[in-house]
Amino acid sequence: MSTEASPDFDQVVEQTHLALGEFVKGNHAPLKRLYSQRDDVTLGNPFGPFTRGFEQVVQTMQRAASYYRDGEVTGFELVSKQVTPVLAYTVEVERYKSKVGGREEVTPVSLRVTSIFRREAGVWRLAHRHADPITTARAADSVTQK
Repeated sequence: MSTEASPDFDQVVEQTHLALGEFVKGNHAPLKRLYSQRDDVTLGNPFGPFTRGFEQVVQTMQRAASYYRDGEVTGFELVSKQVTPVLAYTVEVERYKSKVGGREEVTPVSLRVTSIFRREAGVWRLAHRHADPITTARAADSVTQK
């Protein structure tokens, strides 16, 4: 595997970052366009369990985007990136400011995110994305259900 720059992959990562800037404003459409439409596409977001299949992923994205308004990107921290001829991934901490849920104040949001891309007909597409709010160390009992 390579961490070397792949211009077309770096370009799709930048497109993903721009789409996420729209997502935290409540608009899921730019991110939707970057996803694979295959049945095995998956999404795990902070608001619910994993979903599988393009239609379910789109529904989940729509719902998640509806929880954000008036947002903006404040940064992306790259933790790791690997690129092969057919698969690539990024591990990042994404940071935003947005109104979330019913809140009227803009609040910071930090997510740890793994994004897996694959080449489909010569184009990089998101095949899996997992995002959750765990960006700092937590106590051992934080993984137990209460």
